[in-house]
Amino acid sequence: MTLSLQSFAAGRWVAPQGNISTLKSAVTGRAVAEIGSGGLDFATMAEHARSTGGPALRALTFHQRAALLKALAQYLNERRDPLYELSYDTGATRSDSMIDIDGGIGTMFVYASKGRRELPDDTIYIDGALEQLSKGGNFLGQHVATSLQGVAVHINAFNFPVWGMLEKLSASLLAGVPAIVKPASSTAWLAEAAFRMIIESGILPDGAVQFVAGPTGDLLDRLTCQDVVSFTGSAATARMLRANPHILGNSVRFIAEQDSLNASILGPDAAPGTPEFDAFVREVHREMTAKAGQKCTAIRRILVPETHRAALIEALSEKLAATRIGNPRDEATRMGALASLAQRDDVREKAEIIARDARLVFGDLRTVDAAGADTDAGAFLSPLLFACDDPDGATAIHAVEAFGPVSTVMGYRDLGHALALANRGGGSLVASVFTHDPRVARSVVEMAGAFHGRLYFANRDTGKEATGHGSPLPHMIHGGPGRAGGGEELGGIRGVMHYMQRTAIQASPDLMTAITKGWVAGSQTIEKDRHPFRMTFGELEIGHTLRTESRVVTLDDIEHFANFTGDTFYAHMDEEAAKANPFFAGRVAHGYLILSFAAGLFVDPAPGPVLANYGLDNLRFMKPVSPGDSLTVRLTAKHKTRRNDEYGEVRWDVGVYNQSDEQVASYELLTMNAM
Repeated sequence: MTLSLQSFAAGRWVAPQGNISTLKSAVTGRAVAEIGSGGLDFATMAEHARSTGGPALRALTFHQRAALLKALAQYLNERRDPLYELSYDTGATRSDSMIDIDGGIGTMFVYASKGRRELPDDTIYIDGALEQLSKGGNFLGQHVATSLQGVAVHINAFNFPVWGMLEKLSASLLAGVPAIVKPASSTAWLAEAAFRMIIESGILPDGAVQFVAGPTGDLLDRLTCQDVVSFTGSAATARMLRANPHILGNSVRFIAEQDSLNASILGPDAAPGTPEFDAFVREVHREMTAKAGQKCTAIRRILVPETHRAALIEALSEKLAATRIGNPRDEATRMGALASLAQRDDVREKAEIIARDARLVFGDLRTVDAAGADTDAGAFLSPLLFACDDPDGATAIHAVEAFGPVSTVMGYRDLGHALALANRGGGSLVASVFTHDPRVARSVVEMAGAFHGRLYFANRDTGKEATGHGSPLPHMIHGGPGRAGGGEELGGIRGVMHYMQRTAIQASPDLMTAITKGWVAGSQTIEKDRHPFRMTFGELEIGHTLRTESRVVTLDDIEHFANFTGDTFYAHMDEEAAKANPFFAGRVAHGYLILSFAAGLFVDPAPGPVLANYGLDNLRFMKPVSPGDSLTVRLTAKHKTRRNDEYGEVRWDVGVYNQSDEQVASYELLTMNAM
């Protein structure tokens, strides 16, 4: 049965109209789906996102948006099997599909977790530290980020129809920005099925997501300075889209993650027989065959010491020869088909260009044995391993990418030569280095870091815990300079910031406290008869302050603390040695004695809403405390973060002062308080 892929626009499903295209199975060549977006009103879609989806998302805090992501990831995770079945016709094996489907869902889980742990339960993100802009402290600066009030247009690549969609949606939805998803047509039936599940879940608010099955028409001409285009695909397509006069004229944010000539380097120390050499062979083989080499992070250039080039070619050819190519539904298959016949033909064309610089040492451009499959109807291709004898004089191997199971081996003289060759790719998403030599690793970062978005180091120590050269993780940035597009995706909360506007706030302490919902020094405090530790999370107000009685620090206190803890550092126990220290006038109290006395001054000991003290942040000792000094404490509720229905986190600003009202210590105390 041929599927009719529908778009989802302004809250309704729209059947394909206009110029209808037929999408075919990469394995059998049969018609799988029909696609066409002729009936869509892109102006209405953009307006629906801005007027309906945007306000609904921005009304939620980061934590509430994170909860939506978690619920959505759980919903999709329980419905993967139908997606696996549809994925076979894209040419993907089951393990390929897990990279795409499970990987996308896993990314959404990670963003849900990071949203809860690293973002505030608020709609404004505090970016960086408070800046003191005046001597008196009455004029402050703070960078904040707020959600863009537009729409994100996500243009995704054909190779990962689910992962590409979910990783972009995770960041934009967490940022509070609705999205219009445009998948690549050649594998759009899989993206449409996953998107349909998103809508059927009913988890997201109306207008939060829309879907274009087919060309985007005049959508890009409808964008404003509040909108974002996030693109994954070829450099040629990115150049075409980026050059849109409307995008340029309105400074529309354009994030590009492009295919690149990624390199993998066998370190000078990684000779045949070492764990690094064996791991290198396994990794290059995996990157050539996983997804039939159709990964933007796949290894395109293999750099090895010239003395080991022949051994590497022999070992890699042996593994490639043992790789079963065929129908991806067969569990014995290790490499399936390319995404389409057009893609196969494009790879052959690019491989022929590479052949001008290099000789083919494994594989065949025209013939391939594919078990259980028709190689005329299906987009099957043999892995193609080239060897370049003159990488310095060659040009095509450093400029042309065959987006399939194609890679080129080249020898290098020394590490500097290897890095110069790697950098000739003009910017990549990732370069990997297999070495056990720390000096090599350091040199690679210094000499090549500027050319690569990610540097992946592997050796005998990383072992099975390492995720691999070609696996972008949601915690780390995915992008790179130059040919790789000059943009970034993922990177944890960094990815969320692409959909937000950073703004510099300049204000008085009181206004800054109101804006950020976090007490800042110099703003008003609230003093009550009731101890703040006796108040529940809901009752406690930001700025609620306790000022304690004083306590004198004696020499006996210092000596007792030293003997009790074992900290008999000379500054606490040797008067003459302490006087010789330029920072002290004699023996001084331990820093942790000061903290202990401070806690004794401000803690209310009876059972109550404070459930636990679980940390200190930003501890500083500003002035020594000598025997005879007295200490007082100011404890102020600085910030509150709801964690669940039972308790929330309270961040307290603690200042410790001496008898002259000079601050001797400052820190932030973290407690969990009952709701």
